[in-house]
Amino acid sequence: MKKHVLITGASGGIGGAIAVKLAEEGYHLYLHYHENKKAIEDLLVRLEPFGGEYIPIQADLSSKKGYKKVVKNIFSLDAIIHNSGVSHYGLLYELDDDVAESLINLHVATPLLLTKQLIPKLLSKGSGNIIVISSIWGQTGAACEVAYSTVKGAQIAFVKALSKELAFNGIRVNAVAPGAVQTAMMKGFSFEELETIKNEIPMGKLASPENIADSVSFLLSEKSSYITGQVLAVNGGWYT
Repeated sequence: MKKHVLITGASGGIGGAIAVKLAEEGYHLYLHYHENKKAIEDLLVRLEPFGGEYIPIQADLSSKKGYKKVVKNIFSLDAIIHNSGVSHYGLLYELDDDVAESLINLHVATPLLLTKQLIPKLLSKGSGNIIVISSIWGQTGAACEVAYSTVKGAQIAFVKALSKELAFNGIRVNAVAPGAVQTAMMKGFSFEELETIKNEIPMGKLASPENIADSVSFLLSEKSSYITGQVLAVNGGWYT
């Protein structure tokens, strides 16, 4: 039976790695992106050899109504991977109101409302998975990333609550909380700053996007069939 998965933020480093991993495993994919059409076009070329159905969907999920455009393009559905996200650095008292609203829409309001609209499609299958890509900062918080830590923490609360609501229906809800991952989000750090981060991580290195993709694959698989409401920390021992 064909299984269809929605990946939001598929144009990013983690989203692209998740898409490749799931395509290798035979999933058909809805690939959401916002502005980076070139990255999605390149991703489609990478996915072509796997022979599945890969449908790009453009939408701005940081806007209040952006999720509705995604809903209109979803038909059969077995899993949702909420992966869209942007980081934000700076002191809280300097946070612009529009930036705060955008962060809340993208990380909290959109996953909640998008999931609300798509739950009936999962219920019709009698099973399903919802996976949220949160962050280490949603677990422990970070100075100069108060807004980002707040929305990522809200994602974890969302997972814990929704997992209890949907468990009896055969739908599992979990989160992956990466630490530092070698993606474009890290480009703002100098070499010295990256070395400092690596030295703080017990494993001595940053995660690769593929490390996160492997975790998502596990949570989608039957190997995790009795796991729900959990946060899988993928951080090299940085926070335990």
